Amino acid sequence: MAIRRNAIIMAAGTSSRFVPLSFEKPKGLLEVKGEVLIERQIRQLKEAGISDITIVVGYKAELFKYLKDKYGVSLVLNEDFERYNNTSSVIRVLDKLENTFLCSSDNYFPENVFVKEETESFYSALFAKGDTSEYCLTTNSDGYITDVHIGGHDAWYMVGHVYFNKDFSSRFSRLLEKEYASLNTRLGYWEDVYIRHIQELPMKIHKYQEGDIFEFDSLDELRHFDKSYMADTRSAILKEICSMKGWQEGQLGSFQKMRQTDTSLMFSFQVDGIRYLYDSTKKDKVEKA
Repeated sequence: MAIRRNAIIMAAGTSSRFVPLSFEKPKGLLEVKGEVLIERQIRQLKEAGISDITIVVGYKAELFKYLKDKYGVSLVLNEDFERYNNTSSVIRVLDKLENTFLCSSDNYFPENVFVKEETESFYSALFAKGDTSEYCLTTNSDGYITDVHIGGHDAWYMVGHVYFNKDFSSRFSRLLEKEYASLNTRLGYWEDVYIRHIQELPMKIHKYQEGDIFEFDSLDELRHFDKSYMADTRSAILKEICSMKGWQEGQLGSFQKMRQTDTSLMFSFQVDGIRYLYDSTKKDKVEKA
């Protein structure tokens, strides 16, 4: 008998490293190779027979509302997305945790990773050759994760989607409910709670090959995957800069956020090796750094 599975997609964060595109829309709503990231993931989940899909929104939540009518998904609002980390999203969907895929709205899977039915909880992982600053995994001979540490060398690291079976979900929910009163927990990741209780929460590693999972942390990284972003960044801000300065969009790179509010943005970028500052509050918005 097939296990009834559901999915939760985390989409509440600001993705500030993706300036300036993330100032204009959430990263999960960016188009990659002709498809909106989160729509592609919803489609893949549905193709795998998973129709119970919940999206946790926060930043620019109103931009996700169309997904309810288009795909029949549920939306849950995280009002604390600016104050706290992703534990503030998970705490709002504890009642949804059963046999559950926990996903990030900004992941891109060339092939459908949700099709295979799993019975044991797992965290997806890719292999980093050389040094990495990611959350790296140590496992035993049976493939169960025994330790997680930040940074490593020639190591498997956490990335992409996670699967909780019903037993794991029940145990984890009790632990998060208990610890959420702590400010440190609210400011941290749900993975930190898992790591603290790793012996109580058996979870396997699910090893993927390079190219199975993509995660883009900046426009520069996205451009390596989708070359169309060199000529067309889909950003009104970058188009305005290029119009003012006579540059082509592909000349701008190495973006770094400096300051962001609901109505203003300041970031730096490079053109031909020279760093510039963009400040939306100034009359002359672009100047050399």
